[in-house]
Amino acid sequence: MSSFFRDIIRGDNHTREQIETMLSSNGEEKKMLFKAASEIKERYVGKKVYYRGLIEFSNVCGKNCLYCGIRRGNRNLERYNLTDDEIVEAALFAYRNDYGSIALQSGEIESDTFADRVEGLLKRVMEATDNSLGITISLGEQEPAVYRRWREAGARRYLLRIEASDPSLYKRLHPDDGHHLFKRRVESLNTLKELDYQTGTGVMIGLPWQKISHLANDIIFMRDMDIDMCGMGPYIEHADTPLIDETTSLMPLPDRFDLTLKMIAVLRIVMKDINIAAATALQAIDPVGREKGIMVGANIVMPNITPGKYRDSYKLYDNKPCTDDSAEDCKMCLEARLGITNAEIGYGEWGDSLHYKRRKEAIGG
Repeated sequence: MSSFFRDIIRGDNHTREQIETMLSSNGEEKKMLFKAASEIKERYVGKKVYYRGLIEFSNVCGKNCLYCGIRRGNRNLERYNLTDDEIVEAALFAYRNDYGSIALQSGEIESDTFADRVEGLLKRVMEATDNSLGITISLGEQEPAVYRRWREAGARRYLLRIEASDPSLYKRLHPDDGHHLFKRRVESLNTLKELDYQTGTGVMIGLPWQKISHLANDIIFMRDMDIDMCGMGPYIEHADTPLIDETTSLMPLPDRFDLTLKMIAVLRIVMKDINIAAATALQAIDPVGREKGIMVGANIVMPNITPGKYRDSYKLYDNKPCTDDSAEDCKMCLEARLGITNAEIGYGEWGDSLHYKRRKEAIGG
């Protein structure tokens, strides 16, 4: 084993070159990386894994991202919109089953009607569950006033994935139509922090044109942004997207999976006390992918509690797992699966980001 590599892992304020070295590790060094990330997770955030009951309440989207299955331009997709009652009922499932938190997600829509609806939904969910659920929302770019309204209505956390922190790569993944501006994405993340959200972002791993240096810079971007939580996963193609034309240039799926585990581990080493989700996309490649993510540094899982008849229509990528399972099935399956990780399930707990709490304390919040 390399003492040089061990020293890199144990260091602080890692350089891009050191992060690239960790991401390029194999063999015994990769085992050392994963072991260190697991130990750091247990030391800084504990052994608990927290649930975020995922409600994908609409696949209607105003954006046209070149990689995404629910992009506006996909005409081969049946669009849906859950009713408010269906959303509240799904939230009540999480409440009754002691999940502690939910995550509301949809396509990106900017309109007064959408903003009003989400504000009303947040208030209804809070009232129906005795204000006892921690609520994450992932609803894309909005004006600051909208973010503020949603925060005041009860949302505590916001996930806005950057997908690629390199402006040039970001531009290659999005149409040049004036609606996919890298600058606005970053400004939105800063606004969310200013409005006291626990702020999260994330990237795709294994994209066309992506290099290890891009991923190392993604880690640095998240560290410099001082995020509180991260959701990232392997890029998986969708047949009804323009990026499908680049399939032959991609690394094999097992390599994307392995690189994603290394990204989770390195991010845990670099940002020791943030929340990191084990993405469902990991399970699309490996049957126990999410569990492997937990074992190398992740501490959040997102069981899908969207009503089953809609799940197959919220396909960001092909081969999405668990679309035929009921919410009850997901609960029992996850409990059994998490047993192999030696983790505890934080039932009834919000599982707020410790990084957020420490960040607030540091600025006197």
